[in-house]
Amino acid sequence: MSESTLRIGLVLPDVMGTYGDGGNALILRQRARLRGIAAEIVEITLDDEVPDSLDVYTLGGAEDYAQRLATRHLQRYPGLQRAADAGRPVLAICAAVQILGHWYETAAGERVPGISMLDVTTSPRAERAIGELVTDPVIDGLSAPLSGFENHRGATSLGAAAAPLARVRSGVGNGVDGVEGAVQGGVISTYMHGPVLARNPELADHLLATAVGAGLSPLDLPQVERLRTERLAAGR
Repeated sequence: MSESTLRIGLVLPDVMGTYGDGGNALILRQRARLRGIAAEIVEITLDDEVPDSLDVYTLGGAEDYAQRLATRHLQRYPGLQRAADAGRPVLAICAAVQILGHWYETAAGERVPGISMLDVTTSPRAERAIGELVTDPVIDGLSAPLSGFENHRGATSLGAAAAPLARVRSGVGNGVDGVEGAVQGGVISTYMHGPVLARNPELADHLLATAVGAGLSPLDLPQVERLRTERLAAGR
């Protein structure tokens, strides 16, 4: 973090805000402020170029046409790619997983080029994955089970440069090899809605700690733990 205020980029909420994924930026801001860290959300819409100078970025899900609009915008204004290359953390949800890959294929068989921030490709599944998703993380810094709500038709395959975020305990996830999400450099992607950071405070703090470049003091929030317990039970 280069300035006194943590700047959280909410990327294209006008076209990528399915299932309340914009709430991930709110969670990051609130968990920072509860620790005395000044934080603000910077909304980046289709009217804006994507800046490469923010501290952490979040992208949400989208329907098919909105997904195409978002893909073209991120191709035209590659600030997100430059920010990720500089080591800034990025959280990508659902359709954003596919956009950040090399390509994704539509249900009609059309292959749409992505922005190649992740070494992944996505083809359509025969059936839609809908329901609670519970996984066990496999990346350093995370130990608690992750939960979220999935609603997608993507079967996402990881290339050699990408690693899975987690292994599926219940649900579908990527629909390939029993894994969920993709991690590459500072980019963490997942099919989990929820918003995912409201359900998974350890993941939220992992992103925050990377953004501020320091460890974080613990937070005692019983209501968050009650939500976790309830949602994990629903997933089982």
